[in-house]
Amino acid sequence: AEIRIPDDYDPDTEYPLVVLLHGYSVSGGIQNLYFGLSNQVSALDFILVIPDGTPNSGGARFWNATDACCNFEDQPVDDVAYLRGLIEEAQANYRIDPRRVYLFGHSNGGFMSHRMACDAPDVIAAIVSLAGSTHLLPADCDTDTPVSMLQIHGTADDVILYDGIEGPQDIFPAGYPSAAETTRRSAERAGCDLDAAEAGPDLDLDTSLDGAETSVLEYHAGCERGVDAALWTIEGGGHLPPVNRAAFSTAVIEWLLAHER
Repeated sequence: AEIRIPDDYDPDTEYPLVVLLHGYSVSGGIQNLYFGLSNQVSALDFILVIPDGTPNSGGARFWNATDACCNFEDQPVDDVAYLRGLIEEAQANYRIDPRRVYLFGHSNGGFMSHRMACDAPDVIAAIVSLAGSTHLLPADCDTDTPVSMLQIHGTADDVILYDGIEGPQDIFPAGYPSAAETTRRSAERAGCDLDAAEAGPDLDLDTSLDGAETSVLEYHAGCERGVDAALWTIEGGGHLPPVNRAAFSTAVIEWLLAHER
């Protein structure tokens, strides 16, 4: 895994940690290029870890996240343990604020972020999933410990469908819930009032679509202290939305940094 630290890193200061999880068949380096995340490390004062998943028989890197995505060959991989270990290693080598450890994943990396929120909520404060989803069955996320969650998803995504799938389809051996349902479940775990979701101001994330195309739905009311959930819906957005890298990565990181456990 690569690690990037602020130019003016000070060992006497505790820094937030962000782990970037790439999509299926790409790499951490490619994912970082797409978001331009490492360019923001010094400006926003966080430490970034960029790991690579396990290659399958065709050389496509993946995370063993949910039964839908994306360990298609049933390889014996424990990515929850791997990512826990990476977080511990970063904490051993740098001054990390244990209350501000975050995951940001795209597609398969989004699924893996959700898996970590289910299986390692003791070490994570918040996750962001772009075009990912969680377990189809709520019982497979066996935790009562809430993690703040931001789901970002395009309605025209033809790889991971905004509305989810209920069972095996195309390359996917199992289903996954819709973006709205995924967000509701995080809000429910956090104790939020599901009927009190509020619309936030629209955002302009996708540079290929005119105007502020992204609607914002936020669950704040009734949630456990410091925990919340949000859904950013890119109306007409695809699986790899063209973004202004600086603006997009800054918006995501600032959302994460507003949360601590």
